[in-house]
Amino acid sequence: MHKAHVLLHRDFAIGETDRRLFGAFAEHLGRCIYGGLYEPGHPEADEHGFRRDVMALVRELAPTILRYPGGNFVSGYNWEDGVGPIEERPRRLDLAWMSTEPNSFGTNEFMDWCRLTGIEPMLAVNLGTRGADAARNLVEYCNHRAGTTLSDLRRAHGWDKPHDVKFWCLGNEMDGPWQMEAKTATEYARRAVEAAKMMKWIDPTIELAACGSSGRNMPTFGAWEETVLDHCFDHVEFISLHTYLNNYAEDTPGFLASPDLMDSFIEEVVALCDAVAARRRSAKRIMLSFDEWNVWYRTRRNRQERVKENWPVAPEILEEVYTMEDALAFGGACISLLNHADRVKCACLAQLVNAIAPIMTETGGPAWRQTIFHPFAHMSNFGRGRVLRAEVESPTYATRYFDPRGTEDLYFPLPKTPYLKLAVVHDAAAGGLTLFALNRSLDSEMAVEVAAKGFGTLTAEESLEMHDRDLKAINSKADPDRIRPRRLTDLEVKGEHVRAVLAPASWNVIRLGGAK
Repeated sequence: MHKAHVLLHRDFAIGETDRRLFGAFAEHLGRCIYGGLYEPGHPEADEHGFRRDVMALVRELAPTILRYPGGNFVSGYNWEDGVGPIEERPRRLDLAWMSTEPNSFGTNEFMDWCRLTGIEPMLAVNLGTRGADAARNLVEYCNHRAGTTLSDLRRAHGWDKPHDVKFWCLGNEMDGPWQMEAKTATEYARRAVEAAKMMKWIDPTIELAACGSSGRNMPTFGAWEETVLDHCFDHVEFISLHTYLNNYAEDTPGFLASPDLMDSFIEEVVALCDAVAARRRSAKRIMLSFDEWNVWYRTRRNRQERVKENWPVAPEILEEVYTMEDALAFGGACISLLNHADRVKCACLAQLVNAIAPIMTETGGPAWRQTIFHPFAHMSNFGRGRVLRAEVESPTYATRYFDPRGTEDLYFPLPKTPYLKLAVVHDAAAGGLTLFALNRSLDSEMAVEVAAKGFGTLTAEESLEMHDRDLKAINSKADPDRIRPRRLTDLEVKGEHVRAVLAPASWNVIRLGGAK
């Protein structure tokens, strides 16, 4: 049995979790919108065509902000196509996913869906095939009260009150050659700064995220961020990061270590942002919007096959089926986000339904939770508060992570990966202390001893674990609850000391009371 020791104190914190840290992402991609969020005629559809069964699962998942409409899709999107009478909206070819976009679901439907689920909307503007003029027009349509052509057009469409969208993304992955009208850093930065300037002239209360490079493996990474922020620093509050984890190499120890590279990525982008601030002698701090993250193996049907099929509507693409193993790596990513709550102030799980998603549906049929659903729900429901700085003593192992993205296959050495990955969140208002713990050992239990100083007498409120001897086990329509949280039984709490025994390859959540 491995042994680990954790020391923490109520007065030593990393930072407060922002409400937007627990966000998600819905793109016009495959069946995320059509057959996912929106399916008129489904037995569970409401008067808007929104699936009630999906909304119920979303409320349980508890995302707080939702990024829309893309993703790659937004770089060719005309927002005007998605407003007005549905029967009059044009059908367009979507070059991002080689499908046909009927535009039956657009900006106003998205706003209605967000209001019904209690989620903050987050809109991305097209800085690929369009630019600053279309972006500022969308802000006017959404946020201006009345008395102009675009605000009155919204009212004529049936939405009298402004949508009051506060968070906006300036394009998506604009350095990616897969992007419609990809840009150099300077080309994008000039377009972004002009869009930002005019968008804030219309509504000075909005917050903006500039595009970072599309990934840590991109040849543009680093130089892109610095160039973009050199132009946009005074006009934006955030810069974006995107990361997807995978186990292409069928190397489980390396896969479970991969969230530690997410930590490095965050810290590198923070350093880049602060270097730009330092050159300006500015006290302003650019925050991070990790607005795409997940486990993704890029399962997709061939793009040309979809063209041969006459550009189908809502094809079944990117529908990952997640395993127990995937849920463990995913949980590690949740811990990485929590442990950088001082600078990661927004994050979006990509995506919400069907396409690389925690929720799966059958068109015309049921909806169910994938394995990754549970760690996210735990993080969102129990991760609100102050993230404490925990000193962790854990045995380590040497591994490497294989990532095939980019022009060459890459291996990242990870010589000292702790078997225990941990985050601790203190909710002073509720008197709660929550430990999120990942045991990365595949064959050994772990005895974890925690000294929680400054809290007095703690009590055990709830303890959960996710563990299955078959790391390839999945949830499915036939067996939707094969992988689910169960009670963690080996737990002892005495005063300020906690002792728990974690199963091999397990995700664990320990909730303690008495932590005022």
